[in-house]
Amino acid sequence: MSAVPARSAAAPLRVGIVAGEHSGDQLGAALIAALRERVGALECFGVAGPKMIAAGCEAWAGADSLAVMGLAEVLRHLPRLLRLRAGLAARFTAARPDVFVGIDSPEFNLALAGRLKRAGIRCVQYVSPQVWAWRPGRVRTIGKDSDLVLCLLPFESEFYAQHAVRAEFVGHPLADQIPLEVDTRGARAALGIDPDDRVIALLPGSRLAEVGRLAAPFAQAAGWIHARRPEFQFVAPMASPAVRECFERQLAQAPEKALIRVVEGQAQRVLAAADAAIVASGTATLETLLSGKPLVVAYKVSWLTALVLRTLGLVKVPYVSQPNLLAGRRLVPELIQGAVTGEALGTALLGEIDDPAHLAELRAEFARIHRVLRRGGAGRAADAVIECAGRTPRG
Repeated sequence: MSAVPARSAAAPLRVGIVAGEHSGDQLGAALIAALRERVGALECFGVAGPKMIAAGCEAWAGADSLAVMGLAEVLRHLPRLLRLRAGLAARFTAARPDVFVGIDSPEFNLALAGRLKRAGIRCVQYVSPQVWAWRPGRVRTIGKDSDLVLCLLPFESEFYAQHAVRAEFVGHPLADQIPLEVDTRGARAALGIDPDDRVIALLPGSRLAEVGRLAAPFAQAAGWIHARRPEFQFVAPMASPAVRECFERQLAQAPEKALIRVVEGQAQRVLAAADAAIVASGTATLETLLSGKPLVVAYKVSWLTALVLRTLGLVKVPYVSQPNLLAGRRLVPELIQGAVTGEALGTALLGEIDDPAHLAELRAEFARIHRVLRRGGAGRAADAVIECAGRTPRG
């Protein structure tokens, strides 16, 4: 990599950044705030979601432009994604940021980082690809295309150390944002829910294709549970207006639609208010764990993606959800592909909440994991980015 000219300590820290999807937007906003606390003058630009934009990032494109899940879905969007990546490579190369940070979306960001690194720009990958779970051979490419990998989960940095790739476990910012003891009564008051009501949260994901596949079985699960336990009510927080529109369009076809209250955003508040949750595999499973609530996880991709993954044996881990991966065992039920039905989801959830001994075990294990991940993640990530950029924090 060619040398990067030193910049004046008084000059703004200039950060190119690409964040994919809702979870990347959350991480990016927290990172930007932590960077600004440390360096004062800061310029951020690239691909950003609404929270990052509110934190002061100049958006060249929206984070939702990278919200594509599954091999088949990526193939359909590939021409657009390639054009976007080429355009970003040209703009970042011309802008010459002090450092580039790719947040999640590794298939997109690492290829972009490789181009920028060859152009003499330092590159950080924030959120490790699940290289320990599938296609482990990618670790060599990750080391070549990035100067540093920032890991949210403790076992990830250990994996990279075995392959001589520079990586640092910074903890997960969500573990810092969500208190160790959530205020269930306060969350219910804010949502207009009676403190004595029984509440199940439905989180069908942040990607449109994912929501389209899970909306119907989630609605059917609500109907199945309500038929047996009419005291429960159901609240579904939506990651974005587009996701809400997709969910409500699917819900309009379901006889159970009247049972489900749909709200804009507020996922953490809804989880704090809930007794339990049915959740799409992804970051929301970690949010549920950190909120201390029992959950059932649903994972459903297109039939073509599932066929490719199964035929080629690409997946190397026995679990898809973060609670089970972090615990290293089956802690919460996971329903995958054809097993994702309303009855199966409902049966699994009632099985969780009707077992007092299991609930006590969940609370203890969730609290332990919460403490492990609670490390001041955004601040640690900001310190690492500043160091990679060759700068020092003010003060």
